[in-house]
Amino acid sequence: MKQPLELPVFKRISEIVDKRGVRAFVIGGYVRDHYLCRPSTDIDVVVIGSGIEIAEELGRELHTKVSVFKRFGTAMLRASGVEVEFVGARKESYSKDSRKPVVEAGTIEDDQLRRDFTINALAWSLNGDTFGQLLDPFNGMNDLENCIIRTPCDPDVTFSDDPLRMIRAVRFATQLGFDIAPETFDAIARNVDRMSIVSKERIVTELDKILMSPVPSIGFELLSATGLLKVVFPEIEALKGVDTINGKAHKDNFKHTLKVLDNVARKSDNLWLRWSALLHDVGKPSTKSFDAHIGWSFHGHEVVGSKMIPNIFRQMRMPLNEKMKYVQKMVFLHLRPIVLSEDMVTDSAVRRLLFEAGEDVEELMTLCEADITSGDDAKVKRFLKNFALVRQKMREIEEKDRVRNFQPPINGELIMKTYGLAPCSAIGEIKAVIKDAILDGHIENNFEQAYALMERLAAERGFVKVEGE
Repeated sequence: MKQPLELPVFKRISEIVDKRGVRAFVIGGYVRDHYLCRPSTDIDVVVIGSGIEIAEELGRELHTKVSVFKRFGTAMLRASGVEVEFVGARKESYSKDSRKPVVEAGTIEDDQLRRDFTINALAWSLNGDTFGQLLDPFNGMNDLENCIIRTPCDPDVTFSDDPLRMIRAVRFATQLGFDIAPETFDAIARNVDRMSIVSKERIVTELDKILMSPVPSIGFELLSATGLLKVVFPEIEALKGVDTINGKAHKDNFKHTLKVLDNVARKSDNLWLRWSALLHDVGKPSTKSFDAHIGWSFHGHEVVGSKMIPNIFRQMRMPLNEKMKYVQKMVFLHLRPIVLSEDMVTDSAVRRLLFEAGEDVEELMTLCEADITSGDDAKVKRFLKNFALVRQKMREIEEKDRVRNFQPPINGELIMKTYGLAPCSAIGEIKAVIKDAILDGHIENNFEQAYALMERLAAERGFVKVEGE
């Protein structure tokens, strides 16, 4: 293990604070991660006094830019390949209807007491006389060694003051593979209603970090067990449970979803593919039906689920951009390769999959392979073998037809210009027939054959070419 405070920037800070006669400490995540042997490039320095003044003097010495945020009393700079943020030590008090505290100057003990968890309250002294000395008033080292998430003070007070800390407890437990202390866990369950004062943006930031953990299912199991999931993400909580009629039961779609999520996490670090895995069956609760002959079904859940995505993103204050469209597309198409793997793989079906999935087809296949969670090993092997055939067919079709993300050779503007038409439904119909003819292999993907088909379709509709066209 590297020695604490070996970075040159720490010596520079030590010299500055000793010269000024103030105390300063490295605190929080950098200290925690040092003992966990985890890489970290974000350093928080607490100064008993003005953190901004120390940052500005360090910036002058290092000839580097200092970003100052006077409203928050913080300043930040980059040095020795790390980002160092300075803040004055403070103590906080909260009102019942806000997670934004009233802040006043405090001691290092006050600052450690306001931290969310004992493992994040560890601090090293930066002053020369005690340089590198560990301050651990809440036995955070003991919790590190025992892999425990625990609050420094009464957890009910900690979580009521800042309810986001409840999801942070789950996030740290997931990222680090730690357990949440029983009294801390119980306090989360008692305070879930306090989440109403937390912004959706802050919740999603924590969910992103849970999703990007090595085994993200741990986080969602904990969110559900504490009662947080039904508050922050009821659409996922709704997947839980198994219904049985006439001795026939369907699988627990919550457990299945988490298996799919973990499967994807083993293959991809793409955050939005992981979101797609989490949401791929979100349409199942509203499409669930029972038939005495065939049992349970969820017909059309991929269509219903894809239509739910924009509203989910809007409610969660997530980006309504290409990322949302990507997740929506993945949810909509996630059954398509499975259907192909069960049936005879035709060129036409593969062309359509390549056309609709575009550049995301490989990630779609990753999601679909992850979706095979049967306990029947023979069934899993059969599906995966068939998926390999689909992939081979995709390579052959793509090499031959170049259909991925293709644009049909005939567009609406050409049709209108050729026949002197104003925008109308017939133009869309002609374009659709030409596109389908290419995807179905009836004509090749070239201008000449597409133009000839356009002429035939136009003639059937009584359109006459504009002279000179």
